[in-house]
Amino acid sequence: MSFFSDLMSTVFERQYRSASERDHSGRSIEELSEALLGSSGEVSGMTLARHILDRYAELDDDGKHAFFAFLTEQLGIDAEQVRTTLVAYEDAPTKATYRAFLAASEARRQELARRLNQVPGATGRLVEMRKDLLRLMRDAPEFAVVDLDFRHLFASWFNRGFLVLRPINWDSPAGILEKIIAYEAVHEIGSWQELRGRVQPEDRRCFAFFHPTMPNEPLIFVEVALTRGIASSVQGVLSDKRDIISADEADTAVFYSISNCQDGLAGISFGNSLIKQVVADLSRELPGLNTFITLSPIPGLNRWASETDTKLPDDTSEQQRQRAAYYLLKAKRGDGTPFDPVARFHLGNGALVHAVHAGADVSENGLAQSGGAMVNYLYDLSLITQNHERYASSQTIAASSEVTALAKAAQKQTA
Repeated sequence: MSFFSDLMSTVFERQYRSASERDHSGRSIEELSEALLGSSGEVSGMTLARHILDRYAELDDDGKHAFFAFLTEQLGIDAEQVRTTLVAYEDAPTKATYRAFLAASEARRQELARRLNQVPGATGRLVEMRKDLLRLMRDAPEFAVVDLDFRHLFASWFNRGFLVLRPINWDSPAGILEKIIAYEAVHEIGSWQELRGRVQPEDRRCFAFFHPTMPNEPLIFVEVALTRGIASSVQGVLSDKRDIISADEADTAVFYSISNCQDGLAGISFGNSLIKQVVADLSRELPGLNTFITLSPIPGLNRWASETDTKLPDDTSEQQRQRAAYYLLKAKRGDGTPFDPVARFHLGNGALVHAVHAGADVSENGLAQSGGAMVNYLYDLSLITQNHERYASSQTIAASSEVTALAKAAQKQTA
């Protein structure tokens, strides 16, 4: 009976969808959106949602701009209704008045997104929609209210509890490996052979977060080198001439590349959870690991020096290290947080600035960003909470005595 019921349901849905598509073919995407918000039937809602997503995929930038303008101007909140329902709740705080206030204070476009998300595969398509929104917002800042609603929904839909951590290795599906090559944002992967060198050897690991509705799309991934001692240059980490060690011989896990994969999920943070989960998994797998550290770029150093007209010595390796240390500890934004985006990420996670290295990344990109300098952020499991709390409350940067001394030496030279 169950099979027969499912079969009849499928046949009915296909017939309904075919007839519905004929009915909707002449309606605009805005009209279809209003119809979806007003629909009460599950099958009709699914059909409308699919039709809207398909129609959106066919739009050019002008059409997408018009659609986002519709979301901004027509599907926001009614301020007067919000005030009225709030007064009613204040006068009589009941379940009914609270429900009315919640309904009034939520933009209709949030409900539209939820209904669109009924369609299988819609989550990824909505992520792509936000990618378009972020791009078009550069010339249409009024769309920012729509982005706030997207961020609110995505923060729930991509909650850590829904994410799945999967190891990436040479046996992973080719489609996923291709995406690792495409999405690598820190150290370019130029060929399949280079990718093989990062995921196949015993002293290498790669992990990625996936969402159940986007099983073939990594959200963020991290590449890890298992080493004896702390790595001081990415050339050494990536060299195919290095001596490959067994995983059991390693005492250090070096996180040398963390790449966000989905532009449409910008601002939805996964990195903190990713690092903590990988540390926990590696600790269980390899009890001999006692140091968890990054080998990170310093992407804002040269830009900061140029924008602030800051002249720092960089003639020798030691002076380059002073320069990098000074920047990491002293260069601040208006809100008191570090100028460097990578520093903000790791310090906010509770890491400390452990060491800086000159000539650590001599690639074209590394030289353009920081003159080749790189930094180790140490994740000391006994200090992470303390470091995080001090950084969150007072923007205090945890740093080793060596890095602190280098920054002070550079400060004296600039005085």
